[in-house]
Amino acid sequence: MKGFADRIGTVEEYYFSAKLREVNQLITDGKPVINLGIGSPDLAPDRLVIDALKNAAENPKAHGYQNYQGIPELRIAMAEFYSREYKVKLNPGKEILPLMGSKEGIMHLSMAFLNPGDEVLIPDPGYPTYTSVTRLLGAEPVYYSLNLADKGRPNLEELENRDLSCVKIMWINYPHMPTGAAGSKKILTDLVAFAKKHSIVLLHDNPYSHILNAEPLSILAIPGAEEVALELNSLSKTFNMPGWRIGMLCGREDWIEAVLKVKSNMDSGMFLGLQKGAIAALNLGKNWFTDLDELYQNRRKLVWKLADLLGLNYAKDSAGLFVWCKVPEGKSPDELVDYLLYEKNIFITPGKIFGPQGEGYVRISLCMPEFKILEAINRIKP
Repeated sequence: MKGFADRIGTVEEYYFSAKLREVNQLITDGKPVINLGIGSPDLAPDRLVIDALKNAAENPKAHGYQNYQGIPELRIAMAEFYSREYKVKLNPGKEILPLMGSKEGIMHLSMAFLNPGDEVLIPDPGYPTYTSVTRLLGAEPVYYSLNLADKGRPNLEELENRDLSCVKIMWINYPHMPTGAAGSKKILTDLVAFAKKHSIVLLHDNPYSHILNAEPLSILAIPGAEEVALELNSLSKTFNMPGWRIGMLCGREDWIEAVLKVKSNMDSGMFLGLQKGAIAALNLGKNWFTDLDELYQNRRKLVWKLADLLGLNYAKDSAGLFVWCKVPEGKSPDELVDYLLYEKNIFITPGKIFGPQGEGYVRISLCMPEFKILEAINRIKP
């Protein structure tokens, strides 16, 4: 054995992969850990979704290889969802590529666009996978900060003062994970203009648009975005289907074709039952989102109470599945995380795993039933 690839040395195991092993071991050892750390919806998909999966699985012809681009009915359902929810018209045959989760899309997009030495603009704080995939491909991450007081607007003025000639792509994410900054049409419009000016490909990662967000936005609804942007979306958060691994990539036909060249060499298509379930989910009515919103609002109010008891500061105008909390000056986020896990059996996430600008913060998930959040509150009451 002549050694591992050099790229393995550029990344570490994903934080939650390692941490959840520890949490699960504590649970195995009898500790009643309440997991408020990870954003995996604890709720089931709609019954219609499960029935569609079951019915498809009963079909003897459902178990063979599927088309790399998904069945036409799935792409049509995705196009109709974009038209209905974002007022964006997409050609289902040419401008939509179903994915096995949007996380897969981050790798496929990066492989399609990046060469070693290219630079990638990544939000700080931001989703760690943007950085790890960039490094795995030998490209260079370049971090940009966000103005959380202005809905998470990137500090584009700072970026204008640096050399952007080697920047190939820019990751953006609204509603933003981990902070919950909602973004706005104005922010997306400014980003489209910035991308055009510097010949940068904008990649909008958009899985939280329907979670505690009154105005779901797609960057593809911004005039001119179709020239410079692609959008990732996912059914994981919106329809309580994280384990199904169903996402989509939308945008320019020629860019979609480039990503398909990568994807078609990486998998052999999505199981038909999953595709049929996705179609059922995408066709759910407004009541689905209304009910989901009410449930998460109630949970968030309880998480705010939990944060208050811990002396944390947070914004109430955030969106998405998390509450992003500032730890008081002089207090250590790491000590707080360890105290809650080992003394109170409550797991929350340290903000530093999302980048240097996450230092001094913690993130609390809404993916836990109300009675469990109440139990966590009772554990830390004086």
